[in-house]
Amino acid sequence: MSEAPFSASAPCPASRHAQRLPAASAWLALTLAVALAARALLWFAYAPVAYSDTNSYHRTALAILGGWELYDGTRTPGYPGFVALFAPGADGWQGRVWLAQLGLGVVVSVLMFYLGWQMSGRAWLGAVAGLTHTLNLGQLFFEANLLTETLTTFWITLAVAGMALWLYRPRQRSIGLAFAMGAAASLSALTRPLFIYLPAWILLFVALLPKRLPARGGRSSWACWLSGWRLRLPTLLAFILPVMALLGGWVTFIHTRFGDWGMTTMTGYHLIQHTGVFFEYVPDEYANLRDTYLRYRDAHIARYGTQANTIWEAIPEMQRASGLSFYDLSRTLARISLRLIREHPDRYLRNCVEGWWLFWRAPVYWSAGALRWEQAASALRALILAERVALFGLNLAFIGASLAVALLDARRWLARRACDFSPLACFTSFLAGTIWLASLVQTLLDHGDNPRFLIPLQSLVVIWAIGAALRWRNGDFRQREVV
Repeated sequence: MSEAPFSASAPCPASRHAQRLPAASAWLALTLAVALAARALLWFAYAPVAYSDTNSYHRTALAILGGWELYDGTRTPGYPGFVALFAPGADGWQGRVWLAQLGLGVVVSVLMFYLGWQMSGRAWLGAVAGLTHTLNLGQLFFEANLLTETLTTFWITLAVAGMALWLYRPRQRSIGLAFAMGAAASLSALTRPLFIYLPAWILLFVALLPKRLPARGGRSSWACWLSGWRLRLPTLLAFILPVMALLGGWVTFIHTRFGDWGMTTMTGYHLIQHTGVFFEYVPDEYANLRDTYLRYRDAHIARYGTQANTIWEAIPEMQRASGLSFYDLSRTLARISLRLIREHPDRYLRNCVEGWWLFWRAPVYWSAGALRWEQAASALRALILAERVALFGLNLAFIGASLAVALLDARRWLARRACDFSPLACFTSFLAGTIWLASLVQTLLDHGDNPRFLIPLQSLVVIWAIGAALRWRNGDFRQREVV
């Protein structure tokens, strides 16, 4: 008899899928039908919504179509490339991009179905996962927003689905799957640079995960995770290849074209979102920049109650006051900001804590003005409020529960039971790490619209909750004696 992949305490859900394909097809059909109906309703009842960032994405898309000659380095190419692909003309581009984003939303709902089904072996739980994404108004309305989040959600979910396949179907681990995960993770970072950590996080699992894990109950150690690394080397190289080509190639392009090492030329403008709060501590050698920014900051606070995003209004005047170009101003602000962070770490960390907390607020970005049925606005507001309360509560539960689960799993690792993990345990750990890393990276690098950064991961919080409930039902959290 061949060795069972992963734990033998319970049959792998994947082994039961073939026996339930008729029922699974029915649940998938329901998920797909609701996903299509919800987006058809949105198409007839709503309109695409442009934000302050939208024009810069469209401008970059036109620069890409024009052979990159007018590219200004302010945006990564993921979303502008998507806009250029589906809306190559300047007229009517918003409707075409919106339609493409609705299509991506349907695909993401199907991928969520797959994740729920794969974890549990129950198609109805797959439908719950898929329908939860479709009926989350924060996700649905964002598909009408001409911003990066829907495309980012697609790439991340595709990479996560690849990891689920990698964990649950060891025989499917291949050079092609590794390459696809590397490409999806890299494209998520090129669409939303916050997710620059995702390729390295996935690579950790691809590199350390053995082909087969022994049955639960036997003494185990790190050796089983490190065994067979020569066999994993081709898949590691296949994963790294698109990462180096896409991310490495892009960073090299930015450096060659603009002289900066980074994903864009905007580093200084993002850092001042943090340091602008205590910009009065800038030394006198930069008095012209300091005083100009403080004047704009005070006006922005008087109007909006916060200094966040002041920099986008202040850039032209700061250029005139300093005589610096757009790119030199960004570099100068980066140097100033790093100095302020070193000299005032307490103020910087206070901003980081605030931004981390804002990350979990489960916002819904929508416009009542884009609604064609005005009489439905009040009912929608009530529904949105109810959903936000539920999702915010789920996010808070995730913070506490994921930390508790991590501590319980860490005890098993420290007890030298490194292989005593089922695919479900590995997958929920992967999901929790993906979400936690985003919450930390986003607040360290920016302090602006922090609640928006969770949107591509909100449905994965739901998937994690389903997985954690399955682990609890399976008794994964009960203390076991070490053999």
